[in-house]
Amino acid sequence: MSTALVLFSSGQDSATCLAWALETFDHVETIGFAYGQRHAVELAQRPVLRSAIGALNPEWAARLGSDVVVELAGYGALAESALTADRAIEMLESGLPSTFVPGRNLVFLSVAAAHAYRRSASALVGGMCETDYSGYPDCRRETIDAMEQALSLGLAQPIRVETPLMRLTKAQTWALAHDLGGPPLVDAILEHSHTCYEGDRSQRQEWGYGCGVCPACDLRARGWRQWSAIIAT
Repeated sequence: MSTALVLFSSGQDSATCLAWALETFDHVETIGFAYGQRHAVELAQRPVLRSAIGALNPEWAARLGSDVVVELAGYGALAESALTADRAIEMLESGLPSTFVPGRNLVFLSVAAAHAYRRSASALVGGMCETDYSGYPDCRRETIDAMEQALSLGLAQPIRVETPLMRLTKAQTWALAHDLGGPPLVDAILEHSHTCYEGDRSQRQEWGYGCGVCPACDLRARGWRQWSAIIAT
């Protein structure tokens, strides 16, 4: 029986990845991380979104297994960024946005791999994507490939890191969600997911909840409009 562990926050990307994993693997578990993120509302939305996705399909419900949230606040404090401290969201001289949390995916993958080892999961699934505006270096496939090799060597057994969104735009991510679960999955993502860097769930936009002005909201909104324009033709 194939088993996967999905790195699941409560964003659009990880929600789509969870649906993809439920279509791809026999058994799927999830892991989340409390790393001191300012938009901690994502932690509150995780179980809501996870349950909503599992309820969309009896086969998905049967395949969806356990969930765990790992406390990593110490790491978040060390890797201070605009996502973990009260700092402006802006581009830095390094060419990276102030929302870059140094090594975040490397830490997440290491912790997830340790859990996957104990849970007999042969694959990790993450929403890393090279097409996002940010260009985070720990989201690039070459970084993931190197991490996959290091984890397999360190665990003395192969473990795959699946990134189904790696080459997709946000519009294509909306399209993939629709292909996987139709309008019900899209509606669940719209209503229950959280992407906004400011943690704002007081405003319901056409693309979901968020402040509407932070880079994460802008990226999600542009993708929604592009996909909506395609399906309207």
